[in-house]
Amino acid sequence: MYKVALNFEDGVTRFITTLPMETVADAAYRSGINIPLDCRDGACGTCKCHCESGSYEMDGYIEDALSDQEAGRGFVLTCQMIPESDCVVTVPASSEVCIRSQQADIHAKLTEINRLSESTLSFTVAGDQVRAMHFLPGQYVNVQVPATDQWRAYSFSSMFNRADESVSFLIRLVPEGLMSTYMTEKAREGDNITLRGPFGSFYLRDIRRAVLMLAGGTGLAPFLAMLEKIQQGSSAHPIHLIYGVTHDADLVYLDKLESFASVIDNFTFSVCVASENSSWPQKGYVTNYIEPGHLRDGDVDIYLCGPPPMVEAVNSYMQEKGIQPASFHYEKFAASK
Repeated sequence: MYKVALNFEDGVTRFITTLPMETVADAAYRSGINIPLDCRDGACGTCKCHCESGSYEMDGYIEDALSDQEAGRGFVLTCQMIPESDCVVTVPASSEVCIRSQQADIHAKLTEINRLSESTLSFTVAGDQVRAMHFLPGQYVNVQVPATDQWRAYSFSSMFNRADESVSFLIRLVPEGLMSTYMTEKAREGDNITLRGPFGSFYLRDIRRAVLMLAGGTGLAPFLAMLEKIQQGSSAHPIHLIYGVTHDADLVYLDKLESFASVIDNFTFSVCVASENSSWPQKGYVTNYIEPGHLRDGDVDIYLCGPPPMVEAVNSYMQEKGIQPASFHYEKFAASK
């Protein structure tokens, strides 16, 4: 049995005790603490933390969840980490987010489906239980594919709309994908939709310095919710979003970004398309459009949401430039069938 100190980003420290061969995530859950996680199998990377001291055993995870480079720097997946001594672990979330609560299914009605492009659609759900759901901009829920036992994860693309008690999400359409097929061929307004959550440590923190947002494809969704939240207040610091997609047909919600830029002081954005066949003026990847002024020699908070190759490319870019940002929050996602 070993003692583990969990240091949260709001300065709170909680102590847990692990049983023999028990993972840190399981011991935390037993103690009433939910370290953000989704898969429990070392596959998603959601429970990634940093071990400041102590020894541990950790295997059974995949490279997409934790790279060898990250493991060498002391990053751990708490769903696979079994302490072999007392440890100190830094959790990249606030203690309030990690207080364990009973996760109840949320039953809602599908109120709107919008085909935004050849590859992307949005859907909106509403209802009394949606109104009672509390989430932070950037978090996600698991959504059950109707008439199946399968669930898919989607980030909120809006804050709660009090006028019609609704929230919205973005979906990348995947050929023969379960949710894609349902939404494009079977879904009707008024259908019952079940959500579970919210989950995730990828959410907007207090803005205390410049912010750089990097979105890949439907990874734009959490940033739309973040910008909506920022619009409700204000920011004295510059916020820049770089939105990258693969093909012209993947571009969505440029009008929303323009609208945010017109009402949020200090907010700017740029858009790029990777395909060489694109007619968009800015071609290439998001890293091609990161400027020194966005990074401010590391005095910047970076938020990144995109597919695993994009996350790794940005990590490599930062290392090549020798930039260590004040904070770096990211979420990897991969399209699921």
